[in-house]
Amino acid sequence: MIRSWRNEFLMWRWLTGWGSVAVERADEQAVIDERTEVVSGKYGVLYRYLEHRYADVIVLTFGQIEDLLGFALPQRARTYQEWWTLGANVEGAPHADAWTLAGRTASPNLQSRTVIFTRTSTMRPGRRSS
Repeated sequence: MIRSWRNEFLMWRWLTGWGSVAVERADEQAVIDERTEVVSGKYGVLYRYLEHRYADVIVLTFGQIEDLLGFALPQRARTYQEWWTLGANVEGAPHADAWTLAGRTASPNLQSRTVIFTRTSTMRPGRRSS
């Protein structure tokens, strides 16, 4: 009997918290929609992919990134680490906006043709602090 009461209590806590989550998600979606307009064009799909992943670390191969984008990465992306790292510090670099506005940094491994996208903070970028 005690176990049943505990399960009901836990279920009640989960259900009563659900409404506040829905309101918070509506506010979060509005913020995400604003940023999606900023990251438009050919790298917008990479932004949306990174933004909607809950993992703090995402590893993608160059091939996977190209599949997402629908076109081949430029040769500079394959040969220069700076395309991934310094591009984030250059204003108007649309490729870097895709991960920086999603709240991530890019760490490429050119030899293995992979990129590690790491979340820059513990808070998801679309959420506002209370």
